[in-house]
Amino acid sequence: MGDVYAELDVRGLSQLFPEHTINTQLENDLFLARMRFVSEKEVMDRPQRFDAYLIFLCYGGSMDVEINGRIHHMEAYSMLIYTPHNVLRVHRIVPQPGKIVHYAVAAISSELMANSRINFNRIYQQSLRFMDNPTIRLSRDEMNVCREYFGLIMDLASRSLPGIREAVIMAISSVFYWAGALWQDRVSEAQRNVRGDNFRARAVFEDFLHLVQDHHMTERSLGFYADRLYMSPKYLSKLVKNVSGRSAHDWIDLLVIRQAQNLLKYSDLPIKQIVTQLNFPNQTTFYRFFKIQTGQTPTEYRKS
Repeated sequence: MGDVYAELDVRGLSQLFPEHTINTQLENDLFLARMRFVSEKEVMDRPQRFDAYLIFLCYGGSMDVEINGRIHHMEAYSMLIYTPHNVLRVHRIVPQPGKIVHYAVAAISSELMANSRINFNRIYQQSLRFMDNPTIRLSRDEMNVCREYFGLIMDLASRSLPGIREAVIMAISSVFYWAGALWQDRVSEAQRNVRGDNFRARAVFEDFLHLVQDHHMTERSLGFYADRLYMSPKYLSKLVKNVSGRSAHDWIDLLVIRQAQNLLKYSDLPIKQIVTQLNFPNQTTFYRFFKIQTGQTPTEYRKS
């Protein structure tokens, strides 16, 4: 079955922002961009997967970043880390009157990051387990360090000197080490504030979401996920509701409807084929589900 989410490498990411990309002479492995918006703007509005690690730094204004169906709100002086193969979407950016949305994005390929001693995948998963919003707030001093790093990289990238490629690699690698240190500090702080029962519940919730992410196109029975987590459907339903405020069925339906919307919007597949791909028994059932979730029929949504 096809996957509507395109998976891009670092070079593909740079092609999304040609007017903002800072030339690092390493377009296959490293990416750096600074962006300012004073008017409404769509940025990465289409869901994407990246074979890369990304850092989002919000200098001013605010923005919403969606990862695997969950929206994370970023304010000024905040940072978010993305790890490979998750589904990422940046929502429409709408600056407030008289204000500027100003943020930066840095990316490093999975190949380069493989040599890092910081396990960003583990830190990211821990942040989801311990923190309500895995964006972290930065102090003014911490943000100034980030600005200085970016300024250094921009300066190095503008020079044509022997060995400059290695210097740029080291500078951007340092940004990720710095970000990893900040992230681990905030996760450790959050971990100290989470009691044992709450931690176990959040851990099960994250495991549930990962299972739904992997199987929502073929499995929509709560019993399937409960069996995988070695608990009863009733207990899983109660736990998910307590942790997230949303029922387990709602989470399953959310990922299914997002996949259906993306297939309708970003592919040319006939609706009949989408019905088959999403494992609905027939078009009538799919139309009814889609109408309940969105208020539109699939045909109306595709034309809108």
